[in-house]
Amino acid sequence: MPRLPLLGFVIGIVVCLLAASAAGADFRAGAAVIDVSPNWTPIITNGGMLSRSVNAIKTRVHARAIALADSSGQAVIIVVDSCMMDRKFLDEVKALATQRTGIPADRILISATHTHTAPASMGALGTDPDAAYPPFLREKLLAAIAAAQTNLEPAQIGFARGNAAEFTGLRQWIRRPDKLQEDPFGNKSIRANMHAGNVLADVTGEAGPEDPELSLISIQARDGRPIAVLANYSMHYFSDAEMSADYFGVFSEELKNRLGSKPVAGKPPFVGIMSHGCSGDIHRRDYRVPKNEWPQHTIEQYSAALVDIALKAHAGIRYRLDADVAMAEQRLPMKYRVPDRQRLEWAQRVVAAMGERRLPKDRTEVYAREQIILHERQETEIVVQALRVGDIGIATTPTETYAITGLRIKAASPLAQTMVIELANGGDGYVPPPEMYAWGGYNTWAARTAGLQVDAEPRIAESAITLLEKVTGQPRRNAARSVGPAAAALLALKPAGWWRLDEFTGPHAVDASGNNRDAVYERDVAYYLEGARSDVFCRDGETNRSVHLVGGRIRARMAGLGDRYSVSLWLYNGMPNDARDVSGWFFSRDRDHALGAFGDHLGIGGTAGSTGRIIFQHGNSNRIVAAGKTEVPRWQWQHVVFVRDGQNVRVYLNGALEIETQASAVFPSGFEQCFFGGRSDLAATWEGRIDEIAMFTRPLSPADVSKLQVK
Repeated sequence: MPRLPLLGFVIGIVVCLLAASAAGADFRAGAAVIDVSPNWTPIITNGGMLSRSVNAIKTRVHARAIALADSSGQAVIIVVDSCMMDRKFLDEVKALATQRTGIPADRILISATHTHTAPASMGALGTDPDAAYPPFLREKLLAAIAAAQTNLEPAQIGFARGNAAEFTGLRQWIRRPDKLQEDPFGNKSIRANMHAGNVLADVTGEAGPEDPELSLISIQARDGRPIAVLANYSMHYFSDAEMSADYFGVFSEELKNRLGSKPVAGKPPFVGIMSHGCSGDIHRRDYRVPKNEWPQHTIEQYSAALVDIALKAHAGIRYRLDADVAMAEQRLPMKYRVPDRQRLEWAQRVVAAMGERRLPKDRTEVYAREQIILHERQETEIVVQALRVGDIGIATTPTETYAITGLRIKAASPLAQTMVIELANGGDGYVPPPEMYAWGGYNTWAARTAGLQVDAEPRIAESAITLLEKVTGQPRRNAARSVGPAAAALLALKPAGWWRLDEFTGPHAVDASGNNRDAVYERDVAYYLEGARSDVFCRDGETNRSVHLVGGRIRARMAGLGDRYSVSLWLYNGMPNDARDVSGWFFSRDRDHALGAFGDHLGIGGTAGSTGRIIFQHGNSNRIVAAGKTEVPRWQWQHVVFVRDGQNVRVYLNGALEIETQASAVFPSGFEQCFFGGRSDLAATWEGRIDEIAMFTRPLSPADVSKLQVK
């Protein structure tokens, strides 16, 4: 008798597996393309700050659809050459599609490519929708769904990924603290902004990571005939003239020409699709490269280069016939960041001065009108979805999501083969991680294109990951870094605390030493940027990760430190060495918000002396006890080891002894607070990246320091 419950459980599992196998055996797919170009001009397009109309079509815009089915039901993915589409409009489309095709509304995914030169189906900033276009587009989307469903046939599916890092880069850069700019409301608040990297002297570095992955979901008929390829890439847009599908459409057509060049009589043509990855902060320019060295690609050359990468990855795909289809959706209520009374009154005055003129003529009028719109709306609802096809996952966001959010969702997904499609099922604009709102920039200025509540990004990411867990029946993965030879060498020295700084968000920096001494990120930190020496700190091509400090610090408490201890860390300075008195302090041991008589402080000198060289200060006299000999270059990783052995102090730079001096070794009881990326009194905080911090409650020997220099 006691075994019956277990037997029942086993039988249940077997039944579920058999059901999934049966569903997978019936996997079918179909694809279709519908032209959604208007048959009239001029037509309003959106994507800019102000309204504009065009009279010519450079490349026609389309809706490209894939229908998926197993014995349990159907699902549809539609990618539309559009800047953004409103959630209410798409809900109408889905409801009508359910009536006409029987496909449930919550199993329909509709996304925009985010071309900035498509007809305006919704209002954004200074643009109103073209009144005639949404009804026209609605019927075209319904036709695309029905056509893809009609084309369903037995199919097989596979996944691939390529690296297209050469064709994408960060456009959101952090400005120096002395180079702030003014926002539309008259406040000098812009600490980070899109394309600020155009002037490298004014910035300290990128505000986040890029996602170079070009992923593909390839669908074939059982005989190997290509049905469709759904690509996904995180690059915002190329920029094109007149009405255009931008690189998304050019890529799709080029892929069709090269993969579907041999149509089969009586069979639907192959459909190539480029969907929009998480690229709210991504562009194709690498601002570290001088402008005169930027590649001068045409949009056709750029798209063809991406197709080359896609086809190379596509050639290695292994297909499976037994894919089953599962889909889940969550609707999240969201508040808008509405104006306070003072800002609302300002906005009303500005709009009143516009008189009978409906559309704004400049940035101030744009954002004044947006405040009134948000005040009237107050709140909204957004849609997040997850779709699983066999062992392939798709998650969606309804926003212009930053690359870090897409990386976070993919890293946590139970499925290693996951893509994230943004601007799906709605067009709710930018959602930076919460810490970035304090840095300003137009991606944070409250408007319909950036108006959701400050915690929208973590809520969306968590919803997407939870939905992926739901459609897989599996828990999320742990995204911890692998241990390469440099990490192993550091661990072998038994640090008292080791912070890899590879988190997607704060407030805790996890102690990887096993000693459970988690540190704390203070505010103003950019997370998950490329870290120091991925080739030796990680394995198998994995990217090491770090944080970029934007005036914030990392705080740790190390009990029992005494007068014999060591610190190992990696630095990447974002400030010019001649920008201020001290370029930046990167290690400090003292009491918080104070500069006491007993503290140890390490930094990079500036105009006050020892420019660009490591400086050591002890106590509160602001006197530099000793300075190094080597100038530390900007935007290059450097390894620093600080060793205190009683009164003897040694500092190593990249394994070489840089400073050897003496300083008082009197430390009061409980003198345990340590700060990284800033001095204890918050003077000249570090502006740049910091990584792989390790503390030891003993002085490292020269031989120990040598062991940390893994080639």
